[in-house]
Amino acid sequence: MNVIISRFKDVLFSVLPITIIVLILNFTISPMDTPVIIRFFIGSLLVILGLTIFLLGVDIGITPLGTETGSSLVKTNKLWIVLVAGLILGFFISIAEPGLLVLASQVDLVTSGHISAISILVIVSVGMAVMISIGFLRVFYNIPLYKFLFAAYMLIFGFAIFTSREFLAIAFDASGATTGILAVPFILALSVGISRLKKDSKASEKDSFGLVAIASSGAILSVLVIDVFTKPKFLSSGLDSRVSDADSIIGPFFEIIPEYLKESFLAILPLLVILLVLQVVFFKLKKRELRKLLTGFGFAFIGLFVFLLGVNAGFMDVGTSIGNNLASMDNKAYIIVVGFVLGVVTILAEPAVYVLTHQIEDVTSGYVKRKAVLVPLALGVGIAVGLSVIRVLVPGIQLWHYLVPGYIICLTLMFFTPKLFVGIAFDAGGVATGPVTATFILAFIQGAANAFEGADLMADGFGMIAMVAMIPIITLEVLGLIFKVKSKEKGVEEKND
Repeated sequence: MNVIISRFKDVLFSVLPITIIVLILNFTISPMDTPVIIRFFIGSLLVILGLTIFLLGVDIGITPLGTETGSSLVKTNKLWIVLVAGLILGFFISIAEPGLLVLASQVDLVTSGHISAISILVIVSVGMAVMISIGFLRVFYNIPLYKFLFAAYMLIFGFAIFTSREFLAIAFDASGATTGILAVPFILALSVGISRLKKDSKASEKDSFGLVAIASSGAILSVLVIDVFTKPKFLSSGLDSRVSDADSIIGPFFEIIPEYLKESFLAILPLLVILLVLQVVFFKLKKRELRKLLTGFGFAFIGLFVFLLGVNAGFMDVGTSIGNNLASMDNKAYIIVVGFVLGVVTILAEPAVYVLTHQIEDVTSGYVKRKAVLVPLALGVGIAVGLSVIRVLVPGIQLWHYLVPGYIICLTLMFFTPKLFVGIAFDAGGVATGPVTATFILAFIQGAANAFEGADLMADGFGMIAMVAMIPIITLEVLGLIFKVKSKEKGVEEKND
């Protein structure tokens, strides 16, 4: 019961600030129709309920699957089995990620099906799966994470030169969306077991970080490669409401039940099959333990369905509406300020950020206080959303104008930051891009791009998640440097370098 209450509080404090901001905007500068607002509240309740049940399912069923799998794979002592398992698990864990499901749905919606949701899901999941397997090889052959990430991002920016600006935005957004509330705990649990593959040294703290970052780089690469080699054609036809009857309140929720019931089932089913296969081949769990895992999968399925129902029938339309309304106003300062506030509030309310900040305080023995991480992180994410709004309002500014200097800073700092912090920093991008960012704020940016004359919905409506994922890398690498300086001042040996 305590776990349920804890998860409920985490999710409630993530969604509640957005609800309060929507109310303030509705009664001040961005009034909306009553049915839209009522659907938003119903959608918010469903999002809170769905995420609570889903996260409970992740805790009970999916994360233990990752832990058991990691331990079992090490016991086989066969590298090829580990690599194949990484491919299969990486693919299906990505397919089931709620953030990626929402992003894929958005791409499908914006392009009127010219780029289907299923194609985005498959492309991104293949890339993520391949890089997870390569990440296992990195641990096995003891390749330093910073060298691996440097090579990966050099390859990414090499492909990016030949990529269209539309697909550049989708690719970097996919990296943040796919490393969300399902994938991150599963991958971290898996990496703890896999780190024991090394025969010449014991598993270290450094090997518990970095696999999320490697997986997200695979998501970027896969989309870039598809665009460079196939040059898929698409048409952006504008952003329409997700509901067919704008005046109805309950009707839209019932309309999409069959679609998202099927989508949720297909997302969870492969993981369930993997569990049952591994139970026969490796796990040999007792009936009670297996029943507990299966119960977790049941919760994950129900939670994912309720979450997607709330997001698509009530939650995101309000984000789109506010973006539309504010971008249509003469005074564009309003939308920039609102974007900044949404970014700050979102990251402050994100439960995973609290876990991360406590973790950093523990790792640094209290030298780097959690507040010293939280404040610059929140301001940085607020600035990232604000800059995304400015990119919509100023047609001359493109996503690469932000990403190139940003990642040059990230990659340069890797050579000077304590290596433990490199893994934590790159993993933090997945932490920052939580379910609220991938839903409400994404819809807000796309609403602005849809309304502002001169903006390109495909090129400017995506890319915000990429910005939010990049800022924590810079912030935490800088904090790593601060920790390094403090350690030297206090005469503490830097065991993490």
